[in-house]
Amino acid sequence: MRLVIATCSVDYDGRLSAHLPLADRLLLVKADGSVLVHSDGGSYKPLNWMSPPCAMAEVEPDKTEAAEGVRLVWVVQHAKSEDRLRVKIHEVHHDSSHALGVDPGLVKDGVEAHLQKLLAEHITTLGEGWTLTRREHMTAIGPVDILCRDAAGGHVAVEIKRRGEIDGVEQLTRYLELMNRDPALRPVTGIFAAQSIKPQARTLAEDRGIRCVVLDYDALRGIDSSEHRLF
Repeated sequence: MRLVIATCSVDYDGRLSAHLPLADRLLLVKADGSVLVHSDGGSYKPLNWMSPPCAMAEVEPDKTEAAEGVRLVWVVQHAKSEDRLRVKIHEVHHDSSHALGVDPGLVKDGVEAHLQKLLAEHITTLGEGWTLTRREHMTAIGPVDILCRDAAGGHVAVEIKRRGEIDGVEQLTRYLELMNRDPALRPVTGIFAAQSIKPQARTLAEDRGIRCVVLDYDALRGIDSSEHRLF
């Protein structure tokens, strides 16, 4: 991630037009290509930004901009539209880059761990006659949340997320590929379970033969008076 603190003005042209007058601001350039413009207020939300896919070029100011005191211009062009962000920099106060690595993601209130424990205790929620083999079944690339058997005795790997997104499907796909190389386990099918599953993640999972299950956390905890159920 690149962090630049600069005196700058910003113009956005595309589906709408917006202008930020000259002021000191924080400019963030992330590894995914996104560019965000922040002020010292307004909480987490940037004043303006360009989401990927986009490309950024640093160019010399034109004569008019140079006469106004502009020393450098960032031109950020979106790859799939005419949207363009133009950052006119008058003075750079700080410029540094930092390799942050892969982020493990946010875990909120241990919900995923709780879901894993509850589902393991009530594995028949997934189907009548199902049995638990073990929690945290270790593979060469990490632990599968739950390994169980269906009513026919087949192995099933269950990956549990609070919010089901494409990354989770990709993670389960890698686990299944490894586990299906083991003659003691194969064939192994997969279940992607979460409190909510994004449409894109569901489409990808189903295309790969992975069953999607939406978990009702409160029902599994027995908060309501109904039978444990899945919606």
